[in-house]
Amino acid sequence: MSYVVISAMSALVAGGIAGFIVPSVMNTKVTVQTSNGCTRQDRAGLLGAGQAAGLSLLADDLTRQQDGRSRPEILAAVARRWLAASPSAAGPSAESKVVRAVAGLDGRLVQASEPFVYGAGSTPPGLSPGTQARTGAITLSGKEVGWAINPVVAGGKVIGVVYLEDRSATDCGPVVDVASNGDNRAGPVSAGLALVVLVPVCLVFGLLSTRKLIKRIQRLAAGAATMADGDLTSRVPVSAGDEIGRLEEGFNVMAERLVAAGRVERELAGAQARRLERTRIARELHDSVSQDLFSLSLVARSLRRTLPESSRFQEQAESMVKTVEHTMREMRAMLLQLRPIALEEAGLVATLRDLCEAFQVRLGVTVDTELQEVRLGPGAEHAVLRIVQEALSNATRHGGAQRIELRLSQEGEDVEIVVRDYGRGFDMERNQDRHGMGLEMMRERVIEVGGVIEVVSAPASGTTVRVRIPAEEA
Repeated sequence: MSYVVISAMSALVAGGIAGFIVPSVMNTKVTVQTSNGCTRQDRAGLLGAGQAAGLSLLADDLTRQQDGRSRPEILAAVARRWLAASPSAAGPSAESKVVRAVAGLDGRLVQASEPFVYGAGSTPPGLSPGTQARTGAITLSGKEVGWAINPVVAGGKVIGVVYLEDRSATDCGPVVDVASNGDNRAGPVSAGLALVVLVPVCLVFGLLSTRKLIKRIQRLAAGAATMADGDLTSRVPVSAGDEIGRLEEGFNVMAERLVAAGRVERELAGAQARRLERTRIARELHDSVSQDLFSLSLVARSLRRTLPESSRFQEQAESMVKTVEHTMREMRAMLLQLRPIALEEAGLVATLRDLCEAFQVRLGVTVDTELQEVRLGPGAEHAVLRIVQEALSNATRHGGAQRIELRLSQEGEDVEIVVRDYGRGFDMERNQDRHGMGLEMMRERVIEVGGVIEVVSAPASGTTVRVRIPAEEA
């Protein structure tokens, strides 16, 4: 509604200016123009109408002042002022004369201009009681003279008439006559009339011109309220290229960024939750299961040493020792797989070296590395780390490998990761279910970063995992 209020205020200013300036000009000058081919009485009628209009304005103004004067007194006062301010020449020729007079409702003269042969209180030819506008012609000194009578109105009532004689000696042609009352006090009333007309027009114009703009702003406000309630899918149509259109476009961009920021925040929260859960599981396994396995290992070894060589339980004791050792080895590999790694702080190459060193120290596995710096984004680096971690764990837990090779290199626009172990290997057709879960997790990680994975294995030939991932643009 502010735009409509502005339009209304503009109307007030415009109305005030129009009410005070325009009436000033109109009250100062009344112009009447005839066309060629008219009669003298026609021209007298037109001139008389203009004179009556100017006199009525002045009389109406005096009536509004309510100074106690009667209508005849008001008529006499405005007649004196009017005739004193009005010129008597109506054209360029000295012989072209227009004489004027003001008469009361009884048909008698109140005031007359020069040269008028009739004095105050007399009744010239053609002037008779009555207030109807009328014209005619008389003959004076052998010349035709046109005359006209027009009413003077004040306060909505006729208070007298203007009598005018056109004594022009020239042919009837264009005539310009000026009447002035020298008073601009009609301005406030005219200003009020102007406001009565202008304010509704400007209000309607303001409503029509700002309706579409207000709707666009309301859409923006509704979208912002919806987004504040948590619905980040709210969007507004960009309907134009103006300032509001740029706001609409900016609103949509902001919404997209909020959605992206929320997605990243959820991913970070999920990753943090997974790291915490992995840490908790690793701690529980280490503090409970690993300690129990270590105790069981001590008992099994003690039992094996205590039993005589010829005892039939010696074989079971040896089998128990090997089983416990194998379980402890798998537990260490699992703990290494679950261990949290600060990839963001050290970088991919340093983190992989640290991981390989942990496998060598904790499990006694030889890991030969050939690692190059590569261009990968944070998401791809994390995927590579988890793929290598899973491949090393599978090689030690399922393949029983004592030697593993790890190679990381970049060839053109691709990054290649190769993990090869010299363990037992497996038949990919027959043992797919046994190793399927770990391999399936690696495949999912590779697909997420737009790469491809290849796994080659055979019994007694070890296993090779080869991954190719698109490098990040330089």
